[in-house]
Amino acid sequence: MARGPGMGDGIAHGGDLDAARRLFPQALEPWLDLSTGINPVPYPCPALDASAFRRLPSAADLGALRAAAADAYGVADPDRIVAAPGTQILIETLPRLVTRARVAVVGPTYAEHAAAWARAGHAVVTVPGLGAARDTDVVVVVNPNNPDGRTWEAGTLRALANDLAGRGGLLVVDEAFADLEPIETLGPSLGPGLVVLRSFGKTYGLAGIRLGFALGEPGLVAALAEALGPWAVSGPALAIGRAALSDAPWRREAATARAADAARLDRMILRAGGTPIGGTCLFRTADFPDAPGLFDRLGAAGIYVRRFAGTPARLRFGLPPDKAAWCRLSRILR
Repeated sequence: MARGPGMGDGIAHGGDLDAARRLFPQALEPWLDLSTGINPVPYPCPALDASAFRRLPSAADLGALRAAAADAYGVADPDRIVAAPGTQILIETLPRLVTRARVAVVGPTYAEHAAAWARAGHAVVTVPGLGAARDTDVVVVVNPNNPDGRTWEAGTLRALANDLAGRGGLLVVDEAFADLEPIETLGPSLGPGLVVLRSFGKTYGLAGIRLGFALGEPGLVAALAEALGPWAVSGPALAIGRAALSDAPWRREAATARAADAARLDRMILRAGGTPIGGTCLFRTADFPDAPGLFDRLGAAGIYVRRFAGTPARLRFGLPPDKAAWCRLSRILR
């Protein structure tokens, strides 16, 4: 079986087509990248004034984006929102603002959470569920979870945040994949002991924009903003983000369409002998009797999916973007 990044040599991420080409140098081109959970049908970017590229972003530009984000995420006060060049920098920055603590990350999940808290000097453990995290100071949960799609009730998370706040702790809820899912999110009920992370690029299919948000108490939000520094988000990202976040009809249509795509992908996985274990409407995760062999067959055909070093029977599939891509995947999953 081909080997490379993602098989025990550090944290692997989807979207690394350089790694795919090293693994499968004879693969068909162009590559069909299904290794991410990014919406394959992106938001139509508005035309931007040339000044967005020439001048530094203004406070008014940032304020307009934060207001749009507050409305989209149900946050009463834009002062409870900080914008950043992607959620990854927030995942990296937040642990540096917290006094060294005992941190529980509910997993398996996005590996950068545990890595970031460990790099900042915290004592980190991975736990299988919220019940196993009760004796820690900080709890990190991804809702819905990546890669298995597990979800937690908002009331359960609010109760945990209240418990942690009562003893000076913190609950971090990463809602990166929540925008298109039928779950109750925590933006409308922010309070002490809670910070929520929201991704822009996944939902809107514009990962290269590099835009994300943290929602929380004004003091913590201000500390994050200070740590990020001035002009953290580019002018074009501010403008595109404001337009997209203000477009609720587009989000509703995307949620319906991507849910149908996810159901279609599950049917293909079942036809290929796989067992779907979950996911979101932007990715599906499944176990296969011969996942390593299927990974290789897909790679040889120029289709890159996500594999997991700790669970070799498991693969994660993003959604194909169009009819030709669906047909290409179907030829392997049969």
